[in-house]
Amino acid sequence: MDDQSLRVQNASPSTSVSPPGSFLQEVIEATPGDSRLGMCIQCGTCGGSCPSAADMNHTPRQIFAMIRADLREEVLRSNTPWYCVSCYFCTVRCPQEVHITDVMYTLKSMAIREKRYDDSTAPDFSQTFIGYIESYGRSYELGLATRHNLRHRPLQLPSMVPLGLGMLARRRMDFAPQRIEKIEQLQAILARAIELEVGV
Repeated sequence: MDDQSLRVQNASPSTSVSPPGSFLQEVIEATPGDSRLGMCIQCGTCGGSCPSAADMNHTPRQIFAMIRADLREEVLRSNTPWYCVSCYFCTVRCPQEVHITDVMYTLKSMAIREKRYDDSTAPDFSQTFIGYIESYGRSYELGLATRHNLRHRPLQLPSMVPLGLGMLARRRMDFAPQRIEKIEQLQAILARAIELEVGV
């Protein structure tokens, strides 16, 4: 058994108290609201409920144990948060009511901010998606798919043209981005959220 596995295995079940300055405390403070992350009892219900668990480097339970063991680098380089589909099934089933999905968003934000990811595909997709939300108030599928595939899968783009044309013809996708009404109100909300996140 390697050193990392021993440290995770020896991490005792979380309690509501976390050491000041620890990675656990940092994640708790960076997650909006009461994440209840310190209440995790390592039962594994989250991993057993997750539809993406088979593709994750670590189950959410393992990620939480790694956070408690201060394995910051390993946690932020894990693909686990990027495979979270935000279905909230784990959160609903958690016996301790840990806000697991919210913690995954926090870990993604931290990984992006610190550039601690090995594969930029998911972070780039996330940032492009958020950019469209900030600009138009909704996703722009044609722009999102085109930009993402040009950057990461340019050779696959020609094979996607028939699908894209079919979706455009059936009005399942807009040719040009559509801005929501009163976008300035959404932009004000997002700006305030950023201020709260950085502690302004």
